[in-house]
Amino acid sequence: MTAPDPRSRRAIAIPLGMAMATALAFLPNVSASAAPAAPAADSVPLLSAEANSLSYVVNVRPGYGTSSYVKKAITKAGGTIVTSYDRIGVIVVHSSNADFAKTIRKVHGVESAGATRTAPLPAQSTTDVGTPKVLTAKQAASVEAEAGQDPLEPLQWDLPAIKADKAHEKSLGSRDVTVAVIDTGVDDTHPDIAPNFDRDASVNCVSGKPDTADGAWRPSASESPHGTHVAGEIAAAKNGVGVTGVAPGVKVSGIKVSNPDGFFYTEAVVCGFMWAAEHGVDVTNNSYYTDPWYFNCKNDPDQKALVEAVTRASRYAEKKGAVNVAAAGNENYDLAADEITDPVSPNDSTPSDRVIDPSECLDIPTQLPGVVTVASTGAKGIKSSFSNHGLGVIDIAAPGGDSTAYQTPAPPATSGLILGPVPGGKWGYMAGTSMASPHVAGVAALIKSTHPHAPAALVKALLYAEADATPCTDPYDIDGDGKIDAVCEGGKNRNGFYGWGIADALDAVSK
Repeated sequence: MTAPDPRSRRAIAIPLGMAMATALAFLPNVSASAAPAAPAADSVPLLSAEANSLSYVVNVRPGYGTSSYVKKAITKAGGTIVTSYDRIGVIVVHSSNADFAKTIRKVHGVESAGATRTAPLPAQSTTDVGTPKVLTAKQAASVEAEAGQDPLEPLQWDLPAIKADKAHEKSLGSRDVTVAVIDTGVDDTHPDIAPNFDRDASVNCVSGKPDTADGAWRPSASESPHGTHVAGEIAAAKNGVGVTGVAPGVKVSGIKVSNPDGFFYTEAVVCGFMWAAEHGVDVTNNSYYTDPWYFNCKNDPDQKALVEAVTRASRYAEKKGAVNVAAAGNENYDLAADEITDPVSPNDSTPSDRVIDPSECLDIPTQLPGVVTVASTGAKGIKSSFSNHGLGVIDIAAPGGDSTAYQTPAPPATSGLILGPVPGGKWGYMAGTSMASPHVAGVAALIKSTHPHAPAALVKALLYAEADATPCTDPYDIDGDGKIDAVCEGGKNRNGFYGWGIADALDAVSK
């Protein structure tokens, strides 16, 4: 996802086929700015009845339909129920009453409630996020693939980094396994994605309520290519076209949860997990954080409700068999530190610096119980310059790319970034923990293919046990300026940079 403002946002890897100044904006000691795109001449905001409304989640006791008493209380407080997820006790409500949450929290049967945003519901998007610069036909034609490789596979240094190339000699994964990309939408017409796309498990969840219209899961031309790139990293078909995914024999679905402005709000994320849970998804990939708070503090009643709602949904998905994989973030934060300064929240209105305790203020879904938290590595196999880290927080690591100035890949690869599909039948480079997470999701899909009856807990246990233990990089001076850029804690078998180690696709199909 790419928000229509210059602030870097955590789980959205910059489309690293764009102009290099923009592409490297998230990397240390590189400055660049992206001005908001000018509205198109005909994109005049439309007023609506919800122009001053906010969206809320109201959490009640799970397992029962919403009581008539709570329904009446919601209406009396000025709320309109959009949908309810009775199995987890989460109700999505719109209200223009500024005191709605405060009022409804006092109602018997309501366990928590909070606004999912700090700015009114948008009537219409008025900005364009732009499109990435992609590989030209000339660049693509210059790549010399070996027998058995897809045409652009020689540029994918990330596949041998996790032994995926060797794994493919044994198995490409099972058609009975589906990975859901909970993201900005997936272009299922892309030739690298179409052969493996699972339409039945795809949906648009942006409103918090499933939209099953054909193609609703696709990004529009003005929306981010992020989800399409992620989907291709996981399951781009080995079909003689473009690139190869980590698990090119499994199916992939698109669950669109970001709105046209690029925000991932709680009601959409809840809908995404619930849809995955009810549609037989085996793995979910979550390369985002739930807006508008980078960290959600449980001592704030609104933020507490958001944590509770997404926790219920992600746990329900795991209970139904899904392994939930999430990106750790791109700010080089130590998520195990006593405190972190969060300068970007709330990112949909007016952010301000606030000092938070990351053990009490959570990045969701990344830091939720049961979620596989993924750090990023570069072409040299060490932590990416931008990747968040933290002992006891990071579970596993995988290639997410890094500046070629810091970690240069071996030839014939030419970029330290990750190559993948982008909408319109093209391919481009991106980087971030957003790109590391789908590598792990792909390995989890290979494990599920090898052990089709394994529950989510066993798939995760095998994922960690089969990872290649990687000791701390100490000292970690990624730019070589003589200053320590991050401190890794822990031993070889589990530490704050690499968790249990770097994901291993070969073991996933061999053990």
